Amino acid sequence: MRMRQWLFGSIVFAIASVAQAAMVAKPVSWTQDGKTFDSVLVYDDAVKTQRPGLVMVPNWYGVNDMAIAKAKMIAGKDYVILLTDMYGKGVRPTNDDEAGAAVKPFYADRSLMKKHVTKALEELKAQVGKAPIDGTRLAAIGFCFGGSAVLDLVRSGADIATVVTFHGILSTDDATQAKNIKAKVLVLNGADDSYVPNDQKAAFEKEMRDAKVDWTLVDYGNTVHCFTEKEATGKAGNCRYDERSATRAYALMHEFIAAGFKK
Repeated sequence: MRMRQWLFGSIVFAIASVAQAAMVAKPVSWTQDGKTFDSVLVYDDAVKTQRPGLVMVPNWYGVNDMAIAKAKMIAGKDYVILLTDMYGKGVRPTNDDEAGAAVKPFYADRSLMKKHVTKALEELKAQVGKAPIDGTRLAAIGFCFGGSAVLDLVRSGADIATVVTFHGILSTDDATQAKNIKAKVLVLNGADDSYVPNDQKAAFEKEMRDAKVDWTLVDYGNTVHCFTEKEATGKAGNCRYDERSATRAYALMHEFIAAGFKK
């Protein structure tokens, strides 16, 4: 009888423990230039130890359910992620035309992009002590438009260990700013991505070499734009999810970020 009671108690405890192990998606808002930005802090609250903090800038659709799901998948037990709203309250594109209009001001004025993503890093740092973030281990990741944003973050001299871009645009308005880069840079790119043609890659590589940045660029063969975006599954053309390339890219991201924190 006692054995049965013990087993029953153990099962109940195990079920309760699993139930408590939930991914948190906590709203985090701030004001900049009179505009409110609604971001989301994502982490596993069942893990009590501190872990690296990541600024994550999503693709041009911004903060939505798919971006939150991706942030949860990446965060796992490894990171606390600030999924960053670059547009401001109420701007949530639902189609490519709206997304294109939302990103247009940032590519027209790269100082605006730097300003918004730098504020996001400040807000991530402000969460140290409130969330299980190790403030000595900070990094940034970005997807598509978000890749451009996090590259501009480190071009501005942000004091983070690593930056990782997935199918991001590599162009810049001022290649000399690369001299400010302190982070290790990893670019994960589709070899057949027409948004990142060979001349853009060559210019980026020259930018990194001239500034003597610690950088790596990986081209995934037979892969186009959007290769980590599950919502692009089965699409044709230059925007298409590729499970094999996405799996490889995420594995390399984890390895690169971990190595970046080592002295």
